[in-house]
Amino acid sequence: MDSKAKKILTSAFWSASGWRQGGLANCIAEDFEYAKDKGLMFDPLTITHDECILKLRHIHKEAVTREKVVKAFLHRLTTRKVYLRSALSSWALTRDLCQHGYRDKQTEEPMYSSCAYCNGNRLMSDEQYINYDLNVLQFERVKWGGVRLNNLIYCLMDLEMMSKESGLEVTKDDVNILKKMIEAIDECDNQDAARGLEKRWKDVFPSNKHERDAVLEIWGYAELLVATSDFRKERGRGTDFMSVATWRGEDGYSRERMEVLFGTYL
Repeated sequence: MDSKAKKILTSAFWSASGWRQGGLANCIAEDFEYAKDKGLMFDPLTITHDECILKLRHIHKEAVTREKVVKAFLHRLTTRKVYLRSALSSWALTRDLCQHGYRDKQTEEPMYSSCAYCNGNRLMSDEQYINYDLNVLQFERVKWGGVRLNNLIYCLMDLEMMSKESGLEVTKDDVNILKKMIEAIDECDNQDAARGLEKRWKDVFPSNKHERDAVLEIWGYAELLVATSDFRKERGRGTDFMSVATWRGEDGYSRERMEVLFGTYL
């Protein structure tokens, strides 16, 4: 990733005091063109849901495999390339989507989308996106590893970026971190919530709380961490979680899913 382009993207949305108002308005034209040329920033996007689905089907068929997103997640866990991690959940959330139109089947009680196909896959989607600013999603991806992970348009952007990645090697240190992450799950008390696991991961891999939160959500959407009950109350600072909001230590992790995704390295 080009360091200058990364700085331009980050400074458009973030400062020492936190979020900056204005977004792209904070970015001078010359800088924006530079970051765009490096593939890190984008012009406003107008696209329909149906076009997103068509693009995603093509990506899954031609460009991004399970093996690639697994390597990307593990690649240099020790060096905090957080922007590579969410492709795992983007792939998992969209891999089984059939080609469909937004209005082909409507959801009676939508939780994520009025499109029944997207709703059934826990994807938040709109019928169309007009002059949509992908740059804020890209900033969140680069800064923390993603925030709006189950947004259809985020998954599309994320997998399109992943299709351009190469040289994804997995080291012994990366694999050791993975094993320690799994061990930390096994060590959780039955009533530990996701926040408890986040704290156990603190000394397992270089990260801050926001980055660990992103990994928890990624593992939730990838069905590695699955709650056995949807009726548990969230506790403490865990109230901002989505995919692992009701997960508890007693649920552990899906051994079947772990084998499917990471079995090559375990």
